Amino acid sequence: MDKLLATLMPNVVTKIPELLKCTGQTLIMMLITGTISFAIGMVLAVVLTVTRKGDILENIPLWTVLDKIINFFRSVPFIIMIALLIPVTRMIVGTAIGVKGSIVPLIFGTAPFFTRQIESALAEIERGSIEAAQSIGTSPAGIIFRVYLKESVPGIIRGSTITFISLVGLTAMAGAVGGGGLGDFAIRYGYQRYQTDVTIVTVILLILIVTVIQAVGAFFSRKALH
Repeated sequence: MDKLLATLMPNVVTKIPELLKCTGQTLIMMLITGTISFAIGMVLAVVLTVTRKGDILENIPLWTVLDKIINFFRSVPFIIMIALLIPVTRMIVGTAIGVKGSIVPLIFGTAPFFTRQIESALAEIERGSIEAAQSIGTSPAGIIFRVYLKESVPGIIRGSTITFISLVGLTAMAGAVGGGGLGDFAIRYGYQRYQTDVTIVTVILLILIVTVIQAVGAFFSRKALH
C-alpha cells in the first residue's frame, strides 16, 4: 500500500504533516469566520428586514445606508478585498498574512453574502403571520424572535449551508496571497512547483469538506421541517 501511494502521489506522501496542518488551518478559518459572520449576518439581516418600507420598525434612511454598504462589499471581488483591507487587517490582528491575516478579509467577504441569504429567508415569512402577531399586541422584539426567526429556521439553515460552502472557496482563494490553509498548500506546491498530485489531493479534500457541509445542512434542514 505504501509503495502504491508513493507511486501515485510521490509529492504528497512526503508532505503529509504539512497537508494535515493546512487542512486544520482551513477548518479553523472556516469555523472562526463562519461563527463571526453568522452573528453579524443575522443582526444585519434582521435590521434590514424590519426597517424596510412597510415593516414593523420602518426606517428608510437606516435601511438605505445598510443596503448600500452591503452591496458595496458584495460587489468587490474577494482577491481585491484582501489587498484593500491590508491596513485594516494589520491594525486589528497585527499581520496581513497567514491564518490570522485571513480572518478579517474573510469576514468582510462572507458576512454580506450571509446577510443576503438570511434576508431572503426572512422575506419568505407570510405577511399574515406578522399582522396576526401585531393584532394581539406582540412587541417588535416578540415578532422578530417568535415569527421572523422561528418561522424561517429551515431557510436560515439553507442559507448557512450555502454560505459555508462559499466560504470553502474563499479560504482557498486566501491562499493565493499567503493566507495559509489548503489553498496556500496547493498554490505553493501544486501550481508553483508543478506537483499535480498535490493539486489533485487538495481538490479532493476540499470536495470532501463541501460534501460534509452539504450533508450536515441537509440533515438539520430536514429536522427543522418535521
